[in-house]
Amino acid sequence: MKVLRVNMPDGSKWDVPVSVIAKNRAEFFAHKFDGDVIRSMFEDTLPLFDADYYEIKNWAANNMNWSDVERVATQAMTGETDYQEGWVYGGKQVLLT
Repeated sequence: MKVLRVNMPDGSKWDVPVSVIAKNRAEFFAHKFDGDVIRSMFEDTLPLFDADYYEIKNWAANNMNWSDVERVATQAMTGETDYQEGWVYGGKQVLLT
């Protein structure tokens, strides 16, 4: 199974099945195949994604939202934080509590 690994701002890494991204694209272009999502998938989306992995990343980033994949994304690596660096260089403010 192919996955798209996404590096999040907190340093965590998440894997999203490419099949979910492919289904999203195939559904979008199904109108070009008389509404047939399966034809769209096998005649257009899968050959495109197999030929150039950039197309997977491009479709996901420009045509999908995190909410479209959040339910199937799995965390591959947790983020790591350098607390010493944060302590020294992180933004600080004094609050009255």
